[in-house]
Amino acid sequence: MISKKRVFTEYARLFQAFASASRIELLELLFQGDRNVEQLADESSMSVANVSQHLQVLRRARLIESRKEGLRVIYRLSSDEVYGLWERFRQFGESQVMEIREALRGFEKKREDLESVTANELLARVESGDSIIIDVRPIEEYEAGHIAGALSVPVPELGIRLKELPKGRNVVAYCRGPYCLQSDEAVRLLKEAGFEAMRLE
Repeated sequence: MISKKRVFTEYARLFQAFASASRIELLELLFQGDRNVEQLADESSMSVANVSQHLQVLRRARLIESRKEGLRVIYRLSSDEVYGLWERFRQFGESQVMEIREALRGFEKKREDLESVTANELLARVESGDSIIIDVRPIEEYEAGHIAGALSVPVPELGIRLKELPKGRNVVAYCRGPYCLQSDEAVRLLKEAGFEAMRLE
């Protein structure tokens, strides 16, 4: 007979995988698309050795899996349920944990001067022709999946590609999610260049 304690131990192993800011950051990168360890290290500013250790914890918890491509090992989410789990975890934290709410207030204060639009508002704007959408994530993430009709304009390229954007229309920028600041940076650059710009909420 399987003991209840063993079942709870396995659940604890799963929750332990989330008990690291670094591992959550790595998961956030993998939500955008598959990566090898060097890419994860570069984008998270961690060492390859540190990233490898965190990946092993995530793998043991069955949150990620890997495949070989030549000499490289490519990591990906084990299923779409991993993102669903993180989303529910995040929503609980934002609504129930005071320390998270306080941290978010400080985070949101930094973007008070930036107008945002909801997904429904964006849809209406695009359908009416009032707005264009730009995806400011790296091209690899855009190619892994993006909002239909969005142009790929990664933040580092934005300054030299402004001429591609029509001046008479509002530009809505989006990036990786609610805690990503790439769209904030893009909106500020666009406003400085004279564009009417907003970020996707």
